Amino acid sequence: MLKAGIFLDVENLTRNGGWGIRYEAIKELVEAQGTTVLRANAYLAVDRDREVDDIKYRNRSHDYRSAIRRTGFHLVHKIVKRYIDSEGVTVVKANADLDLAVDALLQSDNLDYILLGSGDGDFLRLVRAIQNRGKRVDLLSFANTSSELIMEVDNHFSGFLMPGILRPEDDGPTRYRGVMHAVNEERGYGFITLHTGLQPTDVRYDIFCHITDFKTNGTAIGNDQFAYFKMKRSILEFDLEELEDGRVKAINVSAFNWQE
Repeated sequence: MLKAGIFLDVENLTRNGGWGIRYEAIKELVEAQGTTVLRANAYLAVDRDREVDDIKYRNRSHDYRSAIRRTGFHLVHKIVKRYIDSEGVTVVKANADLDLAVDALLQSDNLDYILLGSGDGDFLRLVRAIQNRGKRVDLLSFANTSSELIMEVDNHFSGFLMPGILRPEDDGPTRYRGVMHAVNEERGYGFITLHTGLQPTDVRYDIFCHITDFKTNGTAIGNDQFAYFKMKRSILEFDLEELEDGRVKAINVSAFNWQE
């Protein structure tokens, strides 16, 4: 059994679409790789000044940190600091990147597997350094992820696509998410990749889709936009319908917008 460590850049994850993260599901994701989690660190900013002045904010922040702690994560706080620059503008800083990098590098001596939670390209050298020690490094991120970081890690898990990582919406039935990996622009059909479990191999590639089942802002799309979804690897939301011939089709398809 591989010994695993988790290192989450919480500010980066939540700022880029991961506000509804289920932290217990992240541990399940790591354990699904055949590991035992020995270290689970979450790095997050703490605004002490605002917590003194704003009781509601303080209580909300405390509850949030306590919820993460209850899932077994060790919290590493980075205190928010404010500076006045040369133009008299207040600058807010609370970057935990260095703390995370140092901890991950040191603790990796006793680990076989690292899950880095961040899309920040500044961690590229950290990933290379840990891999050069013979460790496997996987990445969990949401939007705005460095393409170089994705290429460097052993496996990249999109938090939008992996089952159970985000809490389901409360205002309707859960929809599936995937990306189009093949398209016939001229004939208006394609195939979608869908993650069915937490291992890299838990994927099906046979989800059929047709341009007539796509809508953008309630209107039909053209062939160019249909092909664009595949080129940009846009995240798609859809329902599934089983056809009479046994195939599975994506219906009610729309582009997923994490900022809504």
